[in-house]
Amino acid sequence: MKYYVVADVHGYYTELKKALDEVGFFADTEPCKLIVCGDMLDRGNEASKLIELMLRLKKEGRLVYILGNHEDLLVQCLQEIARGGVHEIASGMSAHYFNKTWDSLLQIGEMSENEAYKSPDELVRRVMQSPFYKELLPIGVDYYETPNYVFTHGWIPCFAEGYRPLVDCKYNPDWRNADAGNWRCARWFNGMDLACKFKIIEPGKTIVCGHWHTSYGHAYIEERCSEWGENADFSPFRAEGILAIDASTPRSGKVNCVVIED
Repeated sequence: MKYYVVADVHGYYTELKKALDEVGFFADTEPCKLIVCGDMLDRGNEASKLIELMLRLKKEGRLVYILGNHEDLLVQCLQEIARGGVHEIASGMSAHYFNKTWDSLLQIGEMSENEAYKSPDELVRRVMQSPFYKELLPIGVDYYETPNYVFTHGWIPCFAEGYRPLVDCKYNPDWRNADAGNWRCARWFNGMDLACKFKIIEPGKTIVCGHWHTSYGHAYIEERCSEWGENADFSPFRAEGILAIDASTPRSGKVNCVVIED
């Protein structure tokens, strides 16, 4: 099977389509799937077009949707609005505002900021009845596995305290059976650090991940460019046991798409 793999598209439909066109995804007539390694929305303003494409691929049986931390944030934001927290979110006093989760909900619900502020219950209703919430989120998985690869968002659960592992992380051979809380934490991990510094990899396989911009690995692990400067490299980062592909689309203006046959 051939897999076209992207991560952290963050609502940038145009950049995703360009990346898929360049690798021949839409012209491919052989059996293939698109794997989205989390963070489909938040940041960009093309949520509707992106959702429409994903729904079409789902209907065709060609979509694998892996949950990212921004999927978790979207559900959390919606719950907070339902509990009466719209003022804090809409007024910029919540991380949901700066993370653009609030903006994503407005796009999904097809409401202006003023309309949603005045009628938060209607926003919640529209989002919960939307194809994104009813058809795409339910098919989201923590990871997807093939004979030689594991696809996930941040990394596999690895016995770390808090959201970012420091010195207390270690390989957990039973990571596939981790509970929902551990998977939510793992979606925030920096896979490049875990693979290269802590040597937490899956024996015999390569973990393909997103979440953390690849310029970090090129700058601090390979030590050959800057993280955010003019010579920053947002191309895929490869090392033993890892293939990281988050291109930081809001900064780089591109989406990395790798093609894997397995």
